[in-house]
Amino acid sequence: MENLDKIDWDEKLSVDITEIDELQKKMFALFNVLIDLKEKDADAKECSAMVAEINEYTRYFFSQEEAYLKQCGYPELSAHAKEHKRFIKITVALRRQVSEDKDNLSYEIIKTMRDWLVEHIINCDLQYVPFLRTSQLLEKIKKQK
Repeated sequence: MENLDKIDWDEKLSVDITEIDELQKKMFALFNVLIDLKEKDADAKECSAMVAEINEYTRYFFSQEEAYLKQCGYPELSAHAKEHKRFIKITVALRRQVSEDKDNLSYEIIKTMRDWLVEHIINCDLQYVPFLRTSQLLEKIKKQK
């Protein structure tokens, strides 16, 4: 793979929670910075630092989302959090690999991580939207009584 197109956040990825949508957008921006670093053949220190930032931000993003889902009583939270843990393990391993040799950061790996995120949003995050909408509606009805 010679290079990789940048990724733009799209409205169809929205989970109807402004804070989570903003976290998604920031994650996409971080992947785009990583693509820029790869394209300009940045040194191992820069690449490793960016992977570290993605790793730290991923932890933050997922913890915020999980806290929100826990607060709302989302029944599939445990399975959802397991998916998050798997991805964090991947970013931790990549950070170690890139710090050893920047050539371990390939477009293929960036694409795999980015695609995982998009697939996770589509196949997991968007699954909780109906639950949250129903919960919000029930809360609204309770308050009206």
